Amino acid sequence: MDGRDPVTLRLTHVSAALGGHQILHDVTLEIVPGELVALVGPNGAGKTTLLSVMAGDIEPTDGEAVLDGTRLRGWKVAALARERAVLPQEQRLAFGFRVVDVVRMGRAPWARLPEEDLDDVVVADSMERTDVLTLAERSFPTLSGGEKARTSFSRVLAQQTPLVLLDEPTAALDIRHQEQVLAQARRLAADGHAVVAVLHDLTVAAAHADRICVLANGRLHADGAPRDVITPEILAEVYGHPVDVIDHASRLVVLPHLITHTEESSCAPVLS
Repeated sequence: MDGRDPVTLRLTHVSAALGGHQILHDVTLEIVPGELVALVGPNGAGKTTLLSVMAGDIEPTDGEAVLDGTRLRGWKVAALARERAVLPQEQRLAFGFRVVDVVRMGRAPWARLPEEDLDDVVVADSMERTDVLTLAERSFPTLSGGEKARTSFSRVLAQQTPLVLLDEPTAALDIRHQEQVLAQARRLAADGHAVVAVLHDLTVAAAHADRICVLANGRLHADGAPRDVITPEILAEVYGHPVDVIDHASRLVVLPHLITHTEESSCAPVLS
């Protein structure tokens, strides 16, 4: 794993609030090296908030989040940046940095350390793994949503941290690049990194994750291997909508039941 020691992240009875509103309730889980863990659940379930707690960006109101034996709030900023990398849901970089410069930002935590000597090699490798080498001289704001997402993921790879946190890494990607990014996430896990990804596509989560954590109403509703968690009963209860789960070529495919015109009309508001 790039010569780094693996780390374990433990959340114990974690609750968290945003703007005075309680989002997470009593979440306990462990993220270990060598696993790709998918966080799934309906809108508002608390997935991004949970990822932010894991990153140390949000401090729990109750419970504790511990990385490598130390509470996250006890880590210094620079040291934490060498332990965990975060891909946010939105790419907010507005300045006209070139793509190669954005990727190189991932090397900032290693400035003035021996690892700095590897910057050029690591940046080039990260860009190749995310298919953005041809975009190297492009200005970041001129990129498409998918190109920005791949560039930001390249930055995360360049950071070379034991813990990698990805918030909807495939949201803006076409099929080929979606599979490419998830293949790289799996490669990270296989190399001994601990990887957590928020995913909305349940079929994709089932295909790529070693473990799936299902959130509902800010609570951990289920946690286990895809075949134990991606079931019609659990998904219908959590999402409030019936689904079929089909085993196709040794992969689970989740198919939501179609809403008929009659059902849709019955839910429509009456206009006056």
